[in-house]
Amino acid sequence: MVDSDETTRRDVVKGAAAMGAVGLAGCSGGGDGGDGGDGGDGGSGGDVTVTIGGTSTGSSTQAAGQALARAASQHSDFLNISVQETQGWTANLYAYDNGDIPAMGVDNNSLAKALSEGGPFADDPVDTLPNQGFLFTSLQIHWVGLDGSGVESVSDLREGGYTIYPIQPGFGTRLLTEEILKEAGMWEPNDILNVNTGDIPGAVEEGRVDALCLYGANGVNLSGWCQNVDVRSGGGLNLLEVDDEFRSVIENNPGALLEEVEPYGYEQDVTAYTDTMTTWSLAGQWAFSPDISARATEEICRLAIEHEDTLRESDPTTLEYSPEAMTQTVIPEIDIHAGVANFFEDNDVWEDSWSRGDE
Repeated sequence: MVDSDETTRRDVVKGAAAMGAVGLAGCSGGGDGGDGGDGGDGGSGGDVTVTIGGTSTGSSTQAAGQALARAASQHSDFLNISVQETQGWTANLYAYDNGDIPAMGVDNNSLAKALSEGGPFADDPVDTLPNQGFLFTSLQIHWVGLDGSGVESVSDLREGGYTIYPIQPGFGTRLLTEEILKEAGMWEPNDILNVNTGDIPGAVEEGRVDALCLYGANGVNLSGWCQNVDVRSGGGLNLLEVDDEFRSVIENNPGALLEEVEPYGYEQDVTAYTDTMTTWSLAGQWAFSPDISARATEEICRLAIEHEDTLRESDPTTLEYSPEAMTQTVIPEIDIHAGVANFFEDNDVWEDSWSRGDE
């Protein structure tokens, strides 16, 4: 069995750099005004570019980042957004600490683990954390099995002997899923397939995996790579039955939210064994270096609120934004970026227990 422990800090940082997450300043501005923090939009300060680590091609974070970039292009007088391909939410924290990316999508479970030096950060901690931004997605992770595999329920996986795909190493969704599967007794008895999300559709098509974890975003549609799995499975996917023991494991994990929803996003009927999608859901937020100007992150908040339609044209799974919803990922022990704090204060959702990052 191949475990994920080999996904060390060196590996994820090396992988991120190989895919283009090169060292960049948080903001680059034209003209004498630098990032234009003191000027009006489009004034003498020039353009501002914020580079975001957006995880892999086909991911929900990449789609959300590209949508934000489109909104900036169409509706901002000074802000540009560039989205870099990286190795995942957990890997982004290592890439940030290494100076490879100045902003990122990241999940709260990875952030909390990095803060407390738990999980993968126990043996390999990071020295610096980004300032918090705001909620941009909730991913609903769930089990599916393949026809002919013999896997119909999570109880089958406890018995073991199967090849399972618990998402790509380095992903925040993988970190949470791995925790849950180990606690549920499904990790050790099975063979773990460690491949990138771009490779798993082919593995499914070739029958090299028996069960896998997929996810949808905000109850709207599957993530892009999961859609590819759906298409290339030849109609052979079905949701697995989930028992009370597995539900209890989800409920007892502080990084997960148990949800039971109607299936969505699939081009095939996946209800041979159950008509309920039982998920361990994970919230993701944008996070920013304090070197990025408050003006820039406040503008990103404005784009999310005022131009949701533009975001949704690019990414149909876009969250239904409200100031209140945007605060749902706040971890009180981690600073909130100054520009995001300004936005929260202006919209009367700031709480005194939160801390503001330095401008």
